[in-house]
Amino acid sequence: MSTSAQPTESAPHDRAAGERLPTELRVVLGRLMRRLRSVHRFPLTQAAVLGRLDREGEQSIGALAAYESVRPQSMSQTICELEAEGLVQRRPDASDARRTQVSITAGGRAALDADRAAREGWLGEAIARLSDEEQQTLQEAVELLSRLTEAD
Repeated sequence: MSTSAQPTESAPHDRAAGERLPTELRVVLGRLMRRLRSVHRFPLTQAAVLGRLDREGEQSIGALAAYESVRPQSMSQTICELEAEGLVQRRPDASDARRTQVSITAGGRAALDADRAAREGWLGEAIARLSDEEQQTLQEAVELLSRLTEAD
């Protein structure tokens, strides 16, 4: 077999691999997300709400609902559940008494930190089992995935 024939012979394989990449990436990321969710203390929507309140501060129920793409009534239920656990608190909006502002409590922040630590602990342990070269490859993949999330 000549070296000039190798690219021609491998081109169909490379093309097929490239066509499978979106599917394979979607499947692997889905499995990773399911694994990370399995160590969540909270249901996904509750974790997302707590995370948003932690990062961005006080929010209205309407803004939280829009961010999570759920109906305001559904978000009100989520807020009720979080409030019953002492993780968030509500107060009337100072500029519009019809709206309610929601903020994370100290207990909510502590619970969120513990949840994040559990997820990152599992992931950190899994990454630590990789070789140095694999960890470098993973770092490069994270950078590429980050660019994908910014693509239009």
